[in-house]
Amino acid sequence: MNAIEDYGFLSDCHSAALIDRAGSVDWWCVPRFDSASVFGRLLGPDAGHWSLRPAAAFEAERRYVADSLVLQTVFTCAGGEVTITDALGLELGARGHAIGLRSPHVLLRRVEGTQGTVEMATEFAPRMEYGLTVPHILNSPDGIVARGGPVHLNLASTIALAQGPGRAMGRFTVHAGEQVDFRLAFTPSSGGSGTIDREDQTTLEDTIAGWNSWAQLHDGYKGRHRTAVRRSSLVLHGLTFQPTGAVVAAATTSLPEKVGADLNFDYRFAWLRDLSLTIRSLWIAACPDEANRLFRWMADAAGHLGDGHVPIMYGVGGERNLAEHELAHLSGFRDSRPVRVGNAAWEQEQLDVLGEALDAAEQLRDQLEELAEPTRDLLITLADRAAATWREPDAGMWEARDRQRQYLSSKVMCWVALDRAIRLAPMLGHRARVARWEEARERVRTAVLTKGWSEAARAYTGAFGSEDLDASVLLMPLVHFLPADDERMWATIEAIELELGDIGLVRRWPEDPMGFLICTYWLVECLAMGGEISRAERWFDQATACANDLGLLSEEADPDRKELLGNYPQAFSHVGLINAAWRLTETAEQDKRDEL
Repeated sequence: MNAIEDYGFLSDCHSAALIDRAGSVDWWCVPRFDSASVFGRLLGPDAGHWSLRPAAAFEAERRYVADSLVLQTVFTCAGGEVTITDALGLELGARGHAIGLRSPHVLLRRVEGTQGTVEMATEFAPRMEYGLTVPHILNSPDGIVARGGPVHLNLASTIALAQGPGRAMGRFTVHAGEQVDFRLAFTPSSGGSGTIDREDQTTLEDTIAGWNSWAQLHDGYKGRHRTAVRRSSLVLHGLTFQPTGAVVAAATTSLPEKVGADLNFDYRFAWLRDLSLTIRSLWIAACPDEANRLFRWMADAAGHLGDGHVPIMYGVGGERNLAEHELAHLSGFRDSRPVRVGNAAWEQEQLDVLGEALDAAEQLRDQLEELAEPTRDLLITLADRAAATWREPDAGMWEARDRQRQYLSSKVMCWVALDRAIRLAPMLGHRARVARWEEARERVRTAVLTKGWSEAARAYTGAFGSEDLDASVLLMPLVHFLPADDERMWATIEAIELELGDIGLVRRWPEDPMGFLICTYWLVECLAMGGEISRAERWFDQATACANDLGLLSEEADPDRKELLGNYPQAFSHVGLINAAWRLTETAEQDKRDEL
């Protein structure tokens, strides 16, 4: 049974595929990240896969090709060695910022003999609609076509494949110096025969060149942990739906926070909660253009809010209704039920998103120039909402589904909303209510400092009146609510390090059994801001050591079992890595300047 870290990640900036160490594509949702899967064995043994591997016993090593999301796996057998190169193809000739704006929706696989002779075996068994539909497998001019439900898949290759019910299989021999290519193209069933569009015969070489051209334009970060930051920036770009600029939280749904448990949710959407931290990471590891596109997408997706609900998340096209339902026919990853599609959190009240959106705008103020009227209206509405509702309970940034509470991080982010709105007031025009916002900001601050502190815990805790620690309060120094070396803030940081960091990673709260990776990276930043660079570096190394051999991180990890958990790859974890590496670099350089 595979572990989460066994999978490599492919992206064409529209959709994502996951391939295990043994050469099986066990996840591909096409044409969008949140589309139904055509390969879904990740979540159920009969939900579809495409295996391509040596027929005999083998050992495998893998890597990404240079600065790309093109995966190479080297299989070594008794009789020889082959390399399989896998990619989701980019549009022919797309370079730099243009990669991923359009997609041919093609999965490319190449087998190259490098030593001796290796017999290969392949099994192509797509299952449309998360495994609900077994397709017809038919001959086509290019090879075979799989037709089922709303999807056509055309598999082209020079290898003859035997057809069976819902699958095609074949064996072939590869000698050193020989090459066999496969090209799997998606078309919707309304798109015609499903044959290959010969006007866009994108290649592996062109796809690699496209990724490398993007990486060359985004090579500005020269600080600490540069290799990990560079890989994380590529992962973030791979999780970006390029037609809009939206960054999905992860490429998967329902990978469990704990194997066998039921905290399994769909993360293939874009959260406002992640907005300002993601924009900062894009500034560090990518460029202002990427950050600006993400902010413009948010402003467009929000529309005119008026007195209505402030959505905490959207579909990649800006959709609001992300209604959740369960796929009862799927057993889930390692029997972790239920499998969910959609996410009911879209209806939650989360006050922290008000601060995330305004903090993002304030970070980009020099690039936004004159704000368009719809954007001004949005930012003013969010600030007014923070002033009016900060006293109310909410679901909190961890999206509690039991009951609402007076979460401390939500109050702090309301303070952020008001503070950033005041800073942006010259750009917001005559409707900016600065005096009202200033009064509300001070009331929020007083409430947090008095009601958020627990004498029993000797720390700021997760909610007013609670004695339980919560790693979300580590945001307080990061958003400049309090300096890290403030006496009470530093006591909180050390309490979280000691009590929630007891497993070698930082847990979100005392009952959380696993380490939450972005919380660990927040601790890194807080320790660095408090002058403890060596301690911060140790925590950075512990979190980053959880990455698999390809540098990919999920949401959580079990450090004892060296196991990744939760949806994967997780944007927020890679955002945390980038921001923590930058903070370590900036703090260390500032210390050097102070010594001069």
